Amino acid sequence: MKNKTILLMGTIICVLMCISTLAQSTNDNIRKNQLFNFGWKFKSGEIPNAQELNFNDNDWRVLDLPHDFQFEQPWDQTANKGRGFKTLGIAWYRKTFKADASWVGRQVFLDFEGIMLHGEVWLNGKKIGGTSYGYLGFETNISNLIKYDDVNVVAVRSSTEGGSRWYTGGGLFRDVHLVVKDPISIARHGVFITTPKISNQNAEVNVQVEVAGIKNKEYQLEIITKIVSPEGKQVAETKTMAPKKSNLVEVEVALPKVNIANPQLWSCETPHLYSAEVSLVVDGKVTDKLTEKFGIRTIEFSKEFGLKLNGKKVFLKGVANHHDLGALGAAAHETAIARMMDKLKAFGFNHIRTSHNPYSESFFKLADEKGILVVDELYDKWGSQTAWAGSAPWNDIWYNNMKEWIKRDRNHPSVILWSFGNELQFQEERWNWPTTDWGVTTYKIMDVVAKRYDPTRKTTVAMYPARAGGIIRANPDFRIKENIVPPELATVTEVASFNYTWEDYQEYLKHAPDMIVYQSEAVTNELAAPYFGMDREKMVGLAYWGGIEYWGESQGWPRKGWNYSFFNHSMEPFPQAWLTKSIFTDEPLVYIGIVDNEGESKMWNDQVVGQKVISSHWNRIEGNAYNLYTYTNADEVELVVNGKSIGVQQNSTEVTKRNTIYWKNVPYSAGKITAIARKGGKEVARHELETTGKAVALKLETENPNWKADGMDLQYVKVYAVDSIGNKVATVSGEVTFDVSGPAAIIAVDNGNHSSDDLFSGNKKKLYNGFAMAILRSSQKGGTVKLKVSATGLKGIEKTLTVK
Repeated sequence: MKNKTILLMGTIICVLMCISTLAQSTNDNIRKNQLFNFGWKFKSGEIPNAQELNFNDNDWRVLDLPHDFQFEQPWDQTANKGRGFKTLGIAWYRKTFKADASWVGRQVFLDFEGIMLHGEVWLNGKKIGGTSYGYLGFETNISNLIKYDDVNVVAVRSSTEGGSRWYTGGGLFRDVHLVVKDPISIARHGVFITTPKISNQNAEVNVQVEVAGIKNKEYQLEIITKIVSPEGKQVAETKTMAPKKSNLVEVEVALPKVNIANPQLWSCETPHLYSAEVSLVVDGKVTDKLTEKFGIRTIEFSKEFGLKLNGKKVFLKGVANHHDLGALGAAAHETAIARMMDKLKAFGFNHIRTSHNPYSESFFKLADEKGILVVDELYDKWGSQTAWAGSAPWNDIWYNNMKEWIKRDRNHPSVILWSFGNELQFQEERWNWPTTDWGVTTYKIMDVVAKRYDPTRKTTVAMYPARAGGIIRANPDFRIKENIVPPELATVTEVASFNYTWEDYQEYLKHAPDMIVYQSEAVTNELAAPYFGMDREKMVGLAYWGGIEYWGESQGWPRKGWNYSFFNHSMEPFPQAWLTKSIFTDEPLVYIGIVDNEGESKMWNDQVVGQKVISSHWNRIEGNAYNLYTYTNADEVELVVNGKSIGVQQNSTEVTKRNTIYWKNVPYSAGKITAIARKGGKEVARHELETTGKAVALKLETENPNWKADGMDLQYVKVYAVDSIGNKVATVSGEVTFDVSGPAAIIAVDNGNHSSDDLFSGNKKKLYNGFAMAILRSSQKGGTVKLKVSATGLKGIEKTLTVK
């Protein structure tokens, strides 16, 4: 009897396991979304017939995406400095795959998140699609071209040739997916979630689902959406039947509204995310299923208060940067984006403007998770005459670009404002759609399209620093008072976005008092003035241009890009970064920055830019005197050298000097320099620099404690030269070697030197300011990674890392 009982129990368990496996298999079979990043072949240059099925690619390099082929090219002093001193050109990618028999009768798509700068795609020798504006993705249906009895070959030709003004990167720089789904399915970016009414007690949620595959059909198609809380608990459900005999190829279906009690609101401090699990059910069978994240929050803009999030005043404290990620070039690695956001938030930033193009999908996912407020921008200029990055005329593609862009990003709570373009309001002849009204008509047309796909957000356009009538700073009439009139376009956009010119905003408002003002670009060399110079109670906020070093738009060789920044391209902060922290946070602080040289000041884009070269170490030349700054939000700072007070200075209330105290000719002698910050006579913060001993060893820091074995996750390994008691020595410049074994590989080495002629490949890098870094990418299997770092004359270090 006992044996029979055991046998029966075993049978039941086996049956249950089989049912569970079948259920899981059935669920997985509803919609397959496979990351298609691994095992591509690559070759640089124009290669005849590389799209053909039987082309011999045996000598091509094997790599994984994302990948920026342009960044691997050598620096070329004769190349365009705006494009990062990199030669423009062509590159090819190829990938083979086998089709699964379960795909028969279903729809199979290749989904490219972007091809930089533009590109074309073939399957088995037949062209299947491409993009004329590589910052936006596309999908292509390959169902009828797939071979089930042989391998399939995807070929991609990418080109960096075009009119961009900055470094764009090149190639398959974002993710690629293979999607398999039923013909009756949710359309591309087909779920739209809004929260029109919100209180602390209740949130009204509206869900709209766009359905494909039902044109002229009479299916019994039920659309069901379950709302799941941030903790994973279902809190609401809504359902409706899809219409029958619709003549539309894709049908937008609004579901009955649902209410969520005691909603957890999304904010910068508490970025709570709900999920909408959408299912299509035909005659009781699920044909498609998709989960979309969203946040419950309110956004309000007004000339009276600028911006409110959930009814509370918020001032945007941000950066406006191009999309590259330091040593990785433009390759959109999610870990690198997360790292950048974490560093910005640590210094008090809450905002990023995506200058001047849509960023990667992973960027917006992370902004949602981390509570970053985003001004989402589509273009630089309007039109194809100047600075146009597309391979097709702007007039021909702007509508489809806008549709893809807004539908892709509209569910992200982090996105608070759509921006259609940058540096408009002058030289209308640059456009090939002139309206002779400084773009007012163009904006209004674009706004109608934007509202068609998202009526919940306001729209804007960033202005070139020009006056009404296109009067620019170089014009002698620029400073005449009667000409200090806002650009015509800025008076029409729902939010008036101005690049620079903060000192004129109050005068502008005399002419157009209903404007809601946002400083879409502020210059770093004006330090805190653009922030303190705004009416922060009534205006929206600001974004510092180039707050992080980026490639391209160099101000002269050997610099490889923009370097008037708060953070270098490795995300190591310059001393000026602590100035931003002093103005963006309430945390009492003081920070010492010593002037290495006065840097430069020049006119760029009709704006004075530049930056002093400042560092933060006390290893100087004995007997010399140095100028320095203390950045503070306290009332006063006392400066002490080796126990002797140099003096006390008050924090100025002047807009152009606030939080920045200048000390001239401070005598150097080895030891300590200390800044003591006081408020109301009491010490609230201090910063101390100490002369170090000779560098004798390397110190290693890793950043990712939860390194995932998914083939995509990165580990940043930072190395510093230190003296015998562990103090970092910023004056060391020897070469460091990184040796790695185990399920990971080095994909870049870096030291933060924006003027270096070195590339970022290999496993060696010279210390710069006593710093070097390796970026490791995990493989698709877990295990132990052994890391050894060595340098001539310094004690090396070894560390074992786990990837799982």
